[in-house]
Parts: sequence; structure tokens; C-alpha cells
Amino acid sequence: MGALDYIFYFCTVPTTKRKLKSMQTVEIKVKMDCDGCERKVRNAVATMRGVKSVNINRKESKVSVNGYVDANKVLKRVKETGKKRAEFWPYVPQHVVTYPHASGVYDKRAPPNCVRTSQTFPTSSQDTPDQLLNFFNEDNVNSCSIM
Repeated sequence: MGALDYIFYFCTVPTTKRKLKSMQTVEIKVKMDCDGCERKVRNAVATMRGVKSVNINRKESKVSVNGYVDANKVLKRVKETGKKRAEFWPYVPQHVVTYPHASGVYDKRAPPNCVRTSQTFPTSSQDTPDQLLNFFNEDNVNSCSIM
């Protein structure tokens, strides 16, 4: 019966093509107070198709899911367990962010040495596009010495 299935597979034309999902890690912030909350979230996510592993760190309120999954579907499944305030993991290591102490980046609830991901840059009223273009000008005495 295996040879017949093999031939049938090549003779038929599939009507819909599936888009293959790539292997990825989805990190979600979920507040879990007890073992029951942790077990409920783990069972909900582990039963999804394509999930390879589920790691839960209750101390950091972090759920990491590895597998061939869609991030939005994982978040939706976690929210269906009753955790309405679940969100994608908003923190990155502090040394990655350009301005870790800018307003809106620092969060008291963040894990140690982590800050929120945001692209906030201090704005300077003195830098205009004309001044930025003249930084590497040949007439500028203080320009880059590599040129």
C-alpha cells in the first residue's frame, strides 16, 4: 500500500499549497501565581501543532515556546486560558538598547539587567539635515580622518 500512496501523491495536483512555517522561539509574558496556572498554560500551548518544547519560568512570568508555530496563534491560545493580560515578551538585555535610560524604556517590573524594547531616541533640536550632511565634508576640518 505504500507504493500505491507514493504514486497517488505524484499523480494528484494539490489544490491548496501550505506555507511552511519556520522554526522559531516565541516568548510571552504571562502572570502565573500557582502550579495550576502554570499547568493550564503549559497544556494549552503544548497541544498545539508544531510545538517542540515549552519552557516556563514562573519567577520572571515568561513562557518560551519552540517549534514551527505562528506567534499570534500562541498568544491567542494563552489568552484563551483566562490570562487576558498576556503579551509578547517586551524585554531585551540592557546592553542591546542604545539609550537604556530614556523615558519609556526603563520598567521596574523588568528582570535584572533588562529593559523594554522600544525605539526611543533623544531628539536634538540642533541637528538639522544640512548639518548631518556636512559631517563628512572635505571642507570640514574636524571631519573623518579616514577619508
